[in-house]
Amino acid sequence: MSWPPDHSLKTNFCSRLNLVDDPCTTWSMFDCVSLMMLCTVPVSTEPDSSGKRSSRVAAVCLGLLCVLLAGIIGLSVLLYSVITLLEQTCPAEWQKFESSWYLLSTGTKTWKESRADCLEREADLVIINSNKEQEFLFKLNKRVWIGLTDSVTEGTWIWVDGTTLTTPRYWYDPQPDNAGPTGEENCVEIRTDQSLLEAWNDISCDSKLNWICEKVV
Repeated sequence: MSWPPDHSLKTNFCSRLNLVDDPCTTWSMFDCVSLMMLCTVPVSTEPDSSGKRSSRVAAVCLGLLCVLLAGIIGLSVLLYSVITLLEQTCPAEWQKFESSWYLLSTGTKTWKESRADCLEREADLVIINSNKEQEFLFKLNKRVWIGLTDSVTEGTWIWVDGTTLTTPRYWYDPQPDNAGPTGEENCVEIRTDQSLLEAWNDISCDSKLNWICEKVV
């Protein structure tokens, strides 16, 4: 503090900041009455509570977004790994259609022998669930076994997974007729000399045909 001469020790006087006199002598003594006051207000450098709350919300949202992104990346990697594994485990002779792999045999066997071959390949005789799947199999242009039989109860057609045949059905008229020489036509083939959506025929399970294995993804 810079005091002018003879002013620093006086009593009953107040100090005033001199803004108009000698700039080198900035403080002077005056009577304490009727002086303007210079007040100082402390300024906080801390953010207010609403600012803190907004920062916390933003941090939580950012954290959740990071967790979500990490989850999406993890699922993508897992899906890619599964697809890659399936492609590696299915040999070249298998064909992919929608959600399954299919193998058309090169030889002929009975229905029972054909199913045993599929099971050894960790698959089963094909189960047909849609018009598209029926069309895909029909266009392979082979008489083939499918995984449908009524060998347990005559007239009750069961797929190899244990489910009962409901719809769709692709029999050609007048099949199934159980009208073979022995009267025991308990297994089903696709005949390619019929129409696309009317191609199923019941036939003796001891007949020897090509077959189609299906491995569901």
